[in-house]
This record gives sequence, structure tokens and C-alpha cells, in this order.
Amino acid sequence: MTTKLAAPGTIGGTTTAGRGKRPRPPFGVSVVAILAVLIALFSLIPLGYVGVMTAATGWDTAIALIFRPRVGELLLNTVLLVVVTVPLCLVLGVGGAWLVERTHLKGRKWWAVLLAAPLAIPAFVNSYAWVSAVPSLAGLGSGVLIATLSYFPLVYIPAAATLSRLDPAIEQSAASLGLGAWRAFFRVVLPQLRIAMTGGALLVSLHLLAEYGAFAMIRFDTFTTAIMVQYRSTFNGTAGNMLASVLVFICLILLLMEVRSRGSARYARVGSGAQGRALRLPLHAYQLPAQLFLLALTALAFGLPLSFVLRWIIAGGPGIWTADEFLPALLQTLGYGLGGAAATTVVAFPMAYLAVRHPNWFSKALELSNYVTSSMPGIVVGLAFVTVSIRLVPGIYQTAGLLVAAYVLLFLPRALVNIRSGLSQAPKELDEAAQVLGKPPLMSFIRVTLRLTAPAAAGGAALVFLGIVNELTATLLLSPNGTRTLATEFWSKSSAIDYAGAAPYALLMILISAPMTYLLFQQSKKAAGQ
Repeated sequence: MTTKLAAPGTIGGTTTAGRGKRPRPPFGVSVVAILAVLIALFSLIPLGYVGVMTAATGWDTAIALIFRPRVGELLLNTVLLVVVTVPLCLVLGVGGAWLVERTHLKGRKWWAVLLAAPLAIPAFVNSYAWVSAVPSLAGLGSGVLIATLSYFPLVYIPAAATLSRLDPAIEQSAASLGLGAWRAFFRVVLPQLRIAMTGGALLVSLHLLAEYGAFAMIRFDTFTTAIMVQYRSTFNGTAGNMLASVLVFICLILLLMEVRSRGSARYARVGSGAQGRALRLPLHAYQLPAQLFLLALTALAFGLPLSFVLRWIIAGGPGIWTADEFLPALLQTLGYGLGGAAATTVVAFPMAYLAVRHPNWFSKALELSNYVTSSMPGIVVGLAFVTVSIRLVPGIYQTAGLLVAAYVLLFLPRALVNIRSGLSQAPKELDEAAQVLGKPPLMSFIRVTLRLTAPAAAGGAALVFLGIVNELTATLLLSPNGTRTLATEFWSKSSAIDYAGAAPYALLMILISAPMTYLLFQQSKKAAGQ
């Protein structure tokens, strides 16, 4: 009896994928790369629009429009808003995270969720509630108050996640060297929060630059409010474009500052072994002040807005719940949210696949292009799409497809980051094994990689959905005639001082956003290994 030996690299005569080989993409590397390049070029439309409009304006005109007193006033307002609000958000976010994750705070599991809850309330709804409580609110101080209460969870969530997975051994080492609790926090723990703090500060800053409704309601002028006024009053494209170019320049500076501030230090443990239990400091006499601090913070950031929304609903009575008004807005919001989330998730897949399965300078450059675009405010993306569609493709102006395309650009990184994380946790060897067993690349991708990536993709889609539900400026600029979303209907009624009529739309946005905010919080804890 003769035994037939298989050739090296084969199983039963079937050639295997080599241990070092990558699985073939479902449509081939070249097709995936072409799709990723097209997506990157598409995402650069707003940046290209700003550059072309600035160049077309002419040097002399551009200088005259940029270096004028009005721009100086807007720049001062914007800089002061960022310089004051971001440190406050850092103090509240890191302080709240430290109390929840590093002390024996009573009810810390409840506080952990409550400190993230204000993220479910759009900033313009927060502003509406505060104006209802204090009608005289206006100016920089009011803007800082509302922005801080709206955006500090953007620092709290990543800071809490980082603290929860921080190895307590470094604190134990600091204590053994004679450092007290406070000195250990500032010299050992706080440096470990550097990435979370800089990332959170960047998110807060970009939200401040992009926010329109919250500041317009309290009559505080920023670049975004000025651009919208310019667009709606005179449609003065040149002046509005120059304001947009300054705003984009500020966004790019913030991105560069965040990248440089990360530093090159290591933040990961080296070595094996299980991480020890987190050290929790006793609060003793500080237990009551800590409880009162967190109670006041959540009451102002979440309790007050929600209570005034409910107050206006009660004052309006059953008559404000007119189905033929709020039901179309609810259905269109859900339709755009679901459609935009699905489109964004599908568009993100080729670039995420290329970044994870074929990492190189090319895939990194393509990925970076999306983050640059996402840093731009919705007003800039909206103006870019308005101008490009009117001049080049008039037929798509004010269509649902154009609005969904703007949503894709604005929120693509939310899906991209999650899908990339999911793909990195889906072993490529499983894809290789499926192909070895005779499955075509597309089928192996669907039955193996796509299935394993689905939970992360669903999380990214949920975050995109949350962003679309609360998006205002791009929707106001690009929505087709007759479009009524919860955000635009709320803005229309609140601008007309019909606060009772606006309340149902505010409540519906909060109810839709709350589960998505909780999902975001749970994802951060999962990433921390909780």
C-alpha cells in the first residue's frame, strides 16, 4: 500500500494560505483601495471648497474680509469660549471620573451613569431650558455655562474608562516612595490620563466651534452663528466663505495641537499577569461635599433641562401633541437617522478593512482625510454641498440623497473607529481558513469577518444615529423642501418663542438620544475591560 504524501503547504492536496499571507479582500485589494480612495476624495470636498473659494476671492479681497473688526470680534469670542470652557470641562470630567473610579463614593454606580446622562440632551435644548429659567441669559458667560454643562461628559467618559483600567501598581509604587494621595494623583495618575484629556479637550473644542443653536438662542456671536446669519440674510457668499475659511483654519490648528500634545510616552503595561484591584481612597469627611457636588452638577446639566422641557409640556397641555405635526417630524428623523447610519457604516467598511488588513502609509493617509473633514463644523460642510451642488450638479440640490451624503461626511469617523476596532479583533486566520475550505472571498467575508465585526459596526451605527438625530446646521441648509425633523421643528418653534410647542420635539430627542448615550457609556467600560 502506497501512501501519497501531500506537498508542503497543502492539506490533502489543497493549497493552504500561508501563515504570513493575508486573506484576499471580498473584491480584491485593488477594488477595496479604489473604493477607499473615492471615499477619501469625497470626504475632502468641504476642505477643497474652502480652498477654492478662498483662492477665487482674490488676495486683496480676502485680506480685507478676514482682517476686519467683525472677524476680530468673532475670533475673540471664539478663543475666550474655548479657553474658558475647555479647562472647566477638564476639571469637571476628570474630577467626576476620579470620584467614581478611585474613591469609596456612595452610590458610585448610579453616579457613573448620571454623569454621562447630560450627553443625551442636545446643547440647543439645554440652552432653551436655561433661557426658560433665566430669560436674561446672554453673552460669553452664558455661553460658557451652557457649553460646560453640555460637553463635560465628553471628557468624563474617556477619563473614567482610562481610570478604570489603570494599573493600581503605579499608585502603590508612588505610595511606597512616600507620596501622599494628592501628590500621587498629580504626579502619577494625571499623566496617565493625558490621551483621554487631550482627546476629550479636542472633542469639546470642535463642538464649541460647530455649535449654532445653543449660542444663537442666547445671542452670543461665534463664527458659526455669523456664517448662518450671513447665509440667510444676504447670501453673501464671499463674506461667508472667508468666515468659513478662518473657522476651518482654527479647526486644523486644534487638530495639530492635539496630535502634538499626545507626546511619545508609553501608557501601556509591559509584562504578563492580572491587573490588581483598583485602589479606592476613603472620603471620610469629604463624602457629603462630594455627594453635594455631583448632585448639583447633574441637577444643573440634566435635571434642569429635563424639568423645564416637562414644565413646558404641562403648560402646553394636550393640544401641543398634534399628530399631524410631530409624527412626520419623528418619522423623518428616524428615517434620516437609520438611513444615514446605514450609509455611513457601509461607506466606512472599505477604509477600515484597508487600515486593519493592509496597514501602511497609504491607508493611514486615507483614514486621516476623514478625521480632517469631521473636524469641520456642519455649517462648513453644508455650505460646501450647497455651493458644489448648485454650480456642478443642480439636480441634487435640496434632495434627501445630498443631505444623507453630508451626514456621512460629518459622522464617518464614528463608524470608522468602531469598525476598525471590530475588524482588528476578528482574526484574519479565520478568513484564511474559510477560503482554504473552498469559500469564495466574498462569502468568507460575509460569514466570518462580517459576522464577527457586526457588534462593533452596530455600535458605530448607533453613534452615527445619535449624531444625526441632534444635527441642526447642515440639516437647515440642505434639507429638501417640506422636510421636518425633530431638530429643525424644535428650532423653528423655539425661534418663534413658542416654547410650549417646541417642548414635545425636545422631549422626543432626549428619549431617542438616551439609549444611544447609555450605549456609548457601556462601550467605553467594555473597552476598559469592565
